[in-house]
Amino acid sequence: MLKPTKILVPTDFSGHSDRALAQGLDIAKQYKAKLILLHVLPEDMYRSGLELIFLEEKVRHEIRDRATDSAQESLQKQLANFPQSKEVEAAAHVRWGVPYDEILKEAEEQGIDLIVIASLGRSNISRYLMGNVARNVLKGSTCPVLLTK
Repeated sequence: MLKPTKILVPTDFSGHSDRALAQGLDIAKQYKAKLILLHVLPEDMYRSGLELIFLEEKVRHEIRDRATDSAQESLQKQLANFPQSKEVEAAAHVRWGVPYDEILKEAEEQGIDLIVIASLGRSNISRYLMGNVARNVLKGSTCPVLLTK
């Protein structure tokens, strides 16, 4: 029987992700497991056309740092919306890259026993993308994946 000690919950801050987080927190509380909430920022998030070519490296790093800080704050707020998060050991991580690749890397690096992921994302295009993310996580994961509706 699966008794997870580390649970990974990827989020895009949508209502669907909130439901996955609630499920992950319930499981973490039940098994006294650590929960890691993860948000992946796409590498090309702040690149539009040629403007990046003209930005100094220092400015590009500042933009990236601000985006990372903002995502970290959003993760903390998302956790704070769930009272049960105070009853489990929880951490919030931000990564940059292709979402499903980074989710799988995080799972491997952290020794994750269970991934709890939403089947859908935040908007029509996000739903399509999150569906692809969830599908690719399911295909590539070496640990069990709980797909929430």
